[in-house]
Amino acid sequence: MTVQMNVAEAKARLSELLAAVEAGEEVIIARGGVPAARLVPIARAGVRLGLLEGVVDPGSVPDFLAPMSKEDLAEWGA
Repeated sequence: MTVQMNVAEAKARLSELLAAVEAGEEVIIARGGVPAARLVPIARAGVRLGLLEGVVDPGSVPDFLAPMSKEDLAEWGA
């Protein structure tokens, strides 16, 4: 759903507009009835899946969740 409002109304309802954007709505701010800006959420910091897709061969990355072999455990003193 897209919401459009003028600058004065957007100023008065900024917190409400931010909540709408965070909920997935598109908010257009107009000046004199002409769209001037669009509010969109910024990307959250965190893990981006596929960041190295095509750069790193998945077969070359060790499986860190696999159980360690007896030899590896002995090296670690376990």
